[in-house]
Amino acid sequence: MTTTLAPPLTLEDLLRDLGNVEPGRVRLHPAPGTAREADVLQIRDRENKRPLFELVDGTLVEKVMGFLESIVASELIRILGNFVQTHDLGVIIGESGMMCLAPGLVRIPDVAFLGWQQFLDRRLPREPIPEVFPDLAIELLSAGNSQAEMERKTREYLDAGTQLVWIVDPRSRTARVIRRDGTQSHIAVDQSLDGESILPGLRIPLADLFGNLPAT
Repeated sequence: MTTTLAPPLTLEDLLRDLGNVEPGRVRLHPAPGTAREADVLQIRDRENKRPLFELVDGTLVEKVMGFLESIVASELIRILGNFVQTHDLGVIIGESGMMCLAPGLVRIPDVAFLGWQQFLDRRLPREPIPEVFPDLAIELLSAGNSQAEMERKTREYLDAGTQLVWIVDPRSRTARVIRRDGTQSHIAVDQSLDGESILPGLRIPLADLFGNLPAT
């Protein structure tokens, strides 16, 4: 898979290619199209910038997550972490876990599950941006995320090998499930997220997941 597109001619072209992201999330130094993984790490380590930046088509794009999204992400990490540890299935990664999905493409899922089968003899990678992919990728929908951006992220996860993607929306208290075979499901607040074949036996009622959020 390659993520290299024809060079954008205008700022409008660039933002559209990135998924209609807001201009304020795109870093201009290094210039769009020239950034590398080292630049992602420099922002994290030397500038101590939060939130982090993802690398998309040689462009640094700020990752957004608000207060409500962080609450839900923390709850998902707790639930998934307990389940995965109990059944000895793999590892759970939080919102700082960078992954190189393809050359020039660094994504940071809000929450991710990686099964032990990805790690030879269960040896976890030491590099800061390992070439791994989520078996389950979870993105919390923030006010700053566009539909096109989330569609692009989902496509990239699936192309990299991800089997299951959850797009969780704390504001509408719903979720969308996208599978590698192309099927999708809408999960209402009175329904549950299902680990399916990736985490068999796992069920997370959305009513419980969103239980601590303020009423809309």
